[in-house]
Amino acid sequence: MKSEDTPFEGGPMDGRVLPVLVGMTGHPPKTYRIPVPDPHGGAPTVLVYRRVPREEGRIGFARWKYRYDPEGRAGSRLRWPWSKPDATPRGKPDDADG
Repeated sequence: MKSEDTPFEGGPMDGRVLPVLVGMTGHPPKTYRIPVPDPHGGAPTVLVYRRVPREEGRIGFARWKYRYDPEGRAGSRLRWPWSKPDATPRGKPDDADG
């Protein structure tokens, strides 16, 4: 597998550059999660970084960096037009009229 030296911006990893594995398309993952163990033996804290484009770089070649996401939100789930809605349908499951 190939890796690319990717800079981290913001948060505890600010200014560090880590080798990040890239996929078949040459892009690193959209989200990079770093578990930090709790010193008291509790649940680990997870630092969340999001992939954003770098300003510098060659034309036509996407270069990336990771920016700290302090909220650590789970990310948006893709909504395809053919996906089923999250809400349960009205009526009984065996009701033909709905």
